[in-house]
Amino acid sequence: MKNLKKILALVLALVAVMTTFAACGGGETPAPEASDLKVGFIFLHDEQSTYDKNFMDAAKAACEEMGVEYAQKTQIPESKDCYDAAVELIEVDGCDIIFADSFGHESFLIDAAKKYPEVQFCHATGTQAHTAGVANFHNAFASIYQGRFLAGVAAGLKLNEMIEAGKITADQAKMGYVGAFTFAEVMSGYTSFYLGAKYVCPSVTMDVKFTGSWYDEKLEKEAAQSLIAGGCVLISQHADSMGAPTACETAGVPNVSYNGSTVAACPNTFIVSSRIDWTPYFKYMIQCVMDGKAIDTDWTGTIESGSVVLTDINEKVAAAGTAAKIEEVKAKLLDGSLNVFDTATFTVGGKAVTSYLADVDTDADFTKDTEAVEGGIFYESKHRSAPYFDMEIDGITLLDRNYG
Repeated sequence: MKNLKKILALVLALVAVMTTFAACGGGETPAPEASDLKVGFIFLHDEQSTYDKNFMDAAKAACEEMGVEYAQKTQIPESKDCYDAAVELIEVDGCDIIFADSFGHESFLIDAAKKYPEVQFCHATGTQAHTAGVANFHNAFASIYQGRFLAGVAAGLKLNEMIEAGKITADQAKMGYVGAFTFAEVMSGYTSFYLGAKYVCPSVTMDVKFTGSWYDEKLEKEAAQSLIAGGCVLISQHADSMGAPTACETAGVPNVSYNGSTVAACPNTFIVSSRIDWTPYFKYMIQCVMDGKAIDTDWTGTIESGSVVLTDINEKVAAAGTAAKIEEVKAKLLDGSLNVFDTATFTVGGKAVTSYLADVDTDADFTKDTEAVEGGIFYESKHRSAPYFDMEIDGITLLDRNYG
């Protein structure tokens, strides 16, 4: 009997140990409850930048909806300052997830991810997660080229209205575009915008100027003014300040902005803006950590996921019927009957594109490594989330170049 009691006690003790082990996920740290979870955000600029404000608004909305705390660091340059900001967010603020919003933050964030393997690191616009082999480092982006295309449709309709009203001739339908750097992300964006305009206004052409900065109000304003002086009758941008929109408002030139509406400051020229809504991704990464699930190494948001959106159309400036046409084109993008980078719709050096090697697995030499054209379509964001379209198509003239 005495031995039987000893055996029973041992069995009960073993069951208790196994129960505790199972509750902790097989020996791993349990997934934190919402009340215990904290997210740290690293932003390149502050709310004066339309790019960063777009992320800030999404971070606030997602964290409030998910019931988690968050901390943020602003004005963090693409340098070791990013690494230091991540360390402070972890060691001082107690963050379980770190997110950084600028391309140049990536290598410093990877270094931090290696030092803190128990923390999840997520990064917008980056290219290295799928090759870095760092399990707690993740990239994310969205198919914003579809949003840019839709914004381009609005621009093309405005050009048609100007042609029909006799304000310009068909061969004067030239747009201007203010870009930050001659990178694939910017090139993909301005090309999809141009193709959207061309979809409804076949005679359109476009000039592009680069500032060499993501945010420089003076340079962006000067670039827009130069483009307008050069005969551009509508301006768009992939740069983060109000420089170009305010130059357009002063000159009375229609404008398609990026990352948010500028209608309050530019009521007489703003048409529409495309942007990535980062709220769905932030909710996704938080939920993954809550559930103890792996975050996708390379996540791509879509129109369907609510990640690619347009602002309200400024009916005062937009051409009649713009909203209806955008919905028509969006439906075609969604059902696959229309593709943004259909190679039948553009040429390069006067020649059709049947094959193209893209630099997907980024290395120091920017080696072209992945076939991106299949069945007459260049598939952006298929092989990684960040854009890799960098062809210089006919109809678009680069007035300068800037690789940073």
